[in-house]
Formats: sequence, structure tokens, C-alpha cells
Amino acid sequence: MIEPHLTLRIARPVLDLDASEDFYVHGLGLARLARIAGDPAAGERDLLMTGPADGNWHLELTASAHDVVRPTPTPEDLLVIYLGQPVPPEAVRRAVRHGGTVVPSHNPYWDRFGVTIADPDGYRVVLTERTWNTRG
Repeated sequence: MIEPHLTLRIARPVLDLDASEDFYVHGLGLARLARIAGDPAAGERDLLMTGPADGNWHLELTASAHDVVRPTPTPEDLLVIYLGQPVPPEAVRRAVRHGGTVVPSHNPYWDRFGVTIADPDGYRVVLTERTWNTRG
């Protein structure tokens, strides 16, 4: 059984870890949990772990010069962050200053309740004023 206290990791390939770190850490304000240089001789990839400092989830972003995996996000590949309050305009400006691009959401629902920002690789992050209540 998957228990609610267990950790969730979302793994994605990226082309440039520095650009990803700039966006997710400096732009969105997530914590840099780890940054590890992989050993190319062992086929390892470089990685960045980012997420909320005390959260039960994080992003694992990987890149490699010797084994390039091109990101192929679709308009529906979303990371939705429920803020529970109106999206601060300064948060959007900061994300854009650090490599994000505000884009219209493929699903207009998200445009009504927040802002969709594409990261440097085209993955979409939705900052929404909504809250998430698993109890209905």
C-alpha cells in the first residue's frame, strides 16, 4: 500500500542543470536539496534535487553531456503547486527573470485560477490560488 507519509520523486531529463536550478531554486523559491556530478565513465548523469525543504516530494532533474536525453514535455505535463492564496505577481516576475516563460494553459481551468509558467525545457508549472483537499 502506498501510504500518505511516503516521499514522492518526480524525475525529468533536462538539457542544462544550471538553467533548471536558476528557475526552480531562484525563480520559484524551492530548496536545492542536492546537486551531484555523475561519473561519465560509469554512465552516470549529473543531477539536481529540488523541492520544498521539509516536503514529502521533490524533483530529480538529470542531464548528461555523454548521454543526452532531450526533454519532450507536452502541454499537459504539469507540476501544479497549490498556494492557497492569490498568486503574487512578484513570484511570477521572479520566475520569468530566472528563465521561465508565462504561457497560456492548455486547459483553461488553470488560467482561471492561476498562472502557468514553462521552465527552460518547456515543462509547465502551474501556480494556483486553489487549495487541494483530498477529503472532498
